[in-house]
Amino acid sequence: MEVKMEKEQERESPKVTSELLKSRSGEFDLESILHLKLRGLAIYDLGCIGDCLNLERLDLSNNNVTHLGPLASLKQLVVLNLTANRVASLEPLSSCDSLQSLNVAGNLLNNVESLQCLAGLRKLESLRLRDQVSNLSNPMCAASTYRTSVLDVLPTLRVIDGEIVSGRGSDLYHLCKDIDSSLKRFLSNGPLEVTGGAKPWVEEGYWDLKPAQSSIIEEAYKQFNDVLQECKELSKRADDTIAQAERALDLRNDPSSYVF
Repeated sequence: MEVKMEKEQERESPKVTSELLKSRSGEFDLESILHLKLRGLAIYDLGCIGDCLNLERLDLSNNNVTHLGPLASLKQLVVLNLTANRVASLEPLSSCDSLQSLNVAGNLLNNVESLQCLAGLRKLESLRLRDQVSNLSNPMCAASTYRTSVLDVLPTLRVIDGEIVSGRGSDLYHLCKDIDSSLKRFLSNGPLEVTGGAKPWVEEGYWDLKPAQSSIIEEAYKQFNDVLQECKELSKRADDTIAQAERALDLRNDPSSYVF
């Protein structure tokens, strides 16, 4: 009966309290909580959730959260799910330095500028603003080019809306960008002056095949042949031994033989 009342209280609780956090996590100390799932509890006030200083994974999906202020103290937070809430500003997340994955599909983010506060999060690699399966989105996603605009603001992203980035946030993009920058610096020193015509990088005949003359190679080749010959002899001895054993077994199974 008591357990049932606690569950009903959780469903009706609009504010995060220490009692709620302890009951959902099974921990007695808020700083000991590492993973927390508060999905679908009609929460609109995050209350004391900021006291979970070591929290790494947090699921707040399907609630009524509007302000993220208490999350600003969660420096160890790696994964945050805010799907289906009423968030219009992500500003408090700017201090969540460890954040790698953020899901805000189904909120009230109006424009790409609302993501500018995340630009300092160097570890942020995955961002979901739209979930077609659940039919969740944000007002900014109405623009067909919103993904490109998001990458302009957050170039470190590798995944947007569950799809791997193939443009500015990809490894290939950064590699090509670094090569391009190096070439520009090299060419900025002026054109190369070539005198006496083009010359090969190595001396003539460098790549021609030549017979091996190294005594080390010859010795290694000799040792290899010796080992190969020894293996063949061992194989022959093994075959002879097996043949002898088979003949002995045949004699034992023959009733007319005198082998006991």
